[in-house]
Formats: sequence, C-alpha cells, structure tokens
Amino acid sequence: MKINRQSKIIELINKYDIETQEELADRLMQAGYNVTQATVSRDIRELKLTKVTVEGGKQKYIVLNQTDAGMSEKYARVLRDGFISMDMAQNILVIKTVSGMAMAVAAALDALNLNSIVGCIAGDDTIMCAIRTVDETPQVMEKLSKIISSSENI
Repeated sequence: MKINRQSKIIELINKYDIETQEELADRLMQAGYNVTQATVSRDIRELKLTKVTVEGGKQKYIVLNQTDAGMSEKYARVLRDGFISMDMAQNILVIKTVSGMAMAVAAALDALNLNSIVGCIAGDDTIMCAIRTVDETPQVMEKLSKIISSSENI
C-alpha cells in the first residue's frame, strides 16, 4: 500500500502544482487513499520532496533528484511494481503499466537520467518514451529489463 501511495504522490505532484501537505492529503483522499497529515508528512520526507517557487510566487512540491542508493531503489521498486510489458516501434519505446501507474513509472524512468531517453509521455496505463536513436532503443529495453527482473539499483 505504501509504495502505491508514494507512487500516487509522485504522480500527483507531477500533474498538479501542490503547495501544502493538506492539499496533497486532499488529492490523495480524492484518489481513494485514506491518509493522515502525519502519513503525508512521512511520505514527503521519505520521497525527499522539496518545494520550489513557481510563477506568481506560489510554491509547489517536486521530487528532488537524488543519486543515493535508497532513492534509486525506490524508483526501481516503482518500475517493478508498475511495469507490465514493453515494445519498440522504431525509436519509440511503448511501456504498458498497471492501471494508474504510468505517470509514476514515467517519473522513475526520468530519474534514470539515461542520455538515450529524450522524454516520456504518460497516460493512465501506457508510456510513450522517445529514444534518441533506433539503435539505442534495444539497449534501453535491456537496461530496463535488468532493473525490472532483478533487485539491481538504478
């Protein structure tokens, strides 16, 4: 439940400009997660979320890109938990996920910081990932397969 909730938090902060813990808790409750402020606070700390200032002087939560092993393992778990399948179409990698997990898996893919991945677009259960070249697509698929099928860190 915790990994799903934290994946949802990543999805929500990527989709909305969430300024407060209360707003995040409300969005989680709307998504079917019964959370307390203490739980949200703990999740924010564990996910190492930070606030940045956006247009108009407001603030919003973002995922602080960390390279430590603990954060890498969290992203690897999101990939393993949400992944169903992948296939390539030229230099486009199409990844199928568990329903509702595509945005969280896409955030984990972005956290890989692979030079081959130009960018990802996520829907509800599908991610389209643009790979720099057709030749690099199988290499990216192999790297993802290793992460998904093992406990290898990102």
